[in-house]
Amino acid sequence: MGKGRLEAFSDGVIAVIITIMVLEMKPPHGSELSELLSVLPTFLTYVLSFIFVGIYWVNHHHFFHIIKKVSGGLLWANNHLLFWLSLIPFTTAWMGENHFTTWPVLTYAVNLVGCAVAYTILSMVALRVEGPDSLVAKAIGNDRKGKISLAIYVASVPVALVSPMVSCALFLIVSLIWLVPDPRIERAIG
Repeated sequence: MGKGRLEAFSDGVIAVIITIMVLEMKPPHGSELSELLSVLPTFLTYVLSFIFVGIYWVNHHHFFHIIKKVSGGLLWANNHLLFWLSLIPFTTAWMGENHFTTWPVLTYAVNLVGCAVAYTILSMVALRVEGPDSLVAKAIGNDRKGKISLAIYVASVPVALVSPMVSCALFLIVSLIWLVPDPRIERAIG
């Protein structure tokens, strides 16, 4: 089975996710520049979520460059990732509209944990399909970066109960870790 349809479907879903997120942002009702402050939390949450969705798209794109075979398991693992990514517009809107309060931030953190777990599962399934001597195995390696990111996301969940803003700072740390595309895949290809 070829990977073209999987990539095209994933790209389409991710494009829709980004579109839904931006459509959730409503302009202020007044015309004064000062009124933009009322939508600042929503805008900042959108920027953070756009970065996360962009990071997943870039890494998904690079990852599927080295995948040669697609199995039913890989299709479902990819759908699992897309499911968690598709929840980002909802959790983004809730967190932004409620100005980073406890339960919306905790829900956003759980959403990010779900995305990270799903991407980890996708990687493991791809490794099983491609084999231990494949480019996928070479690129994934021990996945230290992925494990650190998942640990930070998991930590952000209980932290949100105590300090939602510290939890948000943890989200930012993970985004900075992944902002530069994963060089493991480029090394595996080159």
